[in-house]
Amino acid sequence: MSTDLYDVVRRRRDVRGQFTGAPIPGEVLDRVLSAAHAAPSVGLTQPWDFVLVRDPGLRRAFHEHVRQERATFAATLDGEAAGTFARIKIDGVLESTMSVVVTYDAGRGGPGVLGRHAIADAGLYSVCLAIQNLWLAATAEDLGVGWVSFYREPFVRELLGIPETIRPVAWLCLGPVTHLETVPDLERHGWRHRTPLAAALHHDRW
Repeated sequence: MSTDLYDVVRRRRDVRGQFTGAPIPGEVLDRVLSAAHAAPSVGLTQPWDFVLVRDPGLRRAFHEHVRQERATFAATLDGEAAGTFARIKIDGVLESTMSVVVTYDAGRGGPGVLGRHAIADAGLYSVCLAIQNLWLAATAEDLGVGWVSFYREPFVRELLGIPETIRPVAWLCLGPVTHLETVPDLERHGWRHRTPLAAALHHDRW
């Protein structure tokens, strides 16, 4: 297990095709979820919940939905982009050990959430910090994580019985992997390439 922070940040990948399906030891899963739950949050609201999805039927139903959404997106592409996308695997829902769905409860800690009066999305940002903590902890434990974004929120809400007031933010595939790629999938397949830090830096003003 690697615990050097910068090494973990460097090795972290959005995993699709390297899941083995092997079990996750209970104590390892507890450490990863505890790291997610330790994330900072606006007003100390901790507005997240974690739905642990192991049921094969639920995962198959979600995978079919993802497959349909992939087809919807593919239909918008043509030429080289269509060919490139056809080679890209977009999820590891069936191959991974389990899924973790991270949700956002905008009402938690209300009605007056300290620090959210001027930035309505601050709670959503807090959930994203929990997701990043989970991802880095999983990488430190030599687990892979894949964030699936080809889905409609109402479908996930109904599939998992999530209340209407709760927003599903991320469907994460989680589990042991054969390896973590040294280059991100989208870059390896030629979809996009990373830009250097210098291209994103501004000093004092835009």
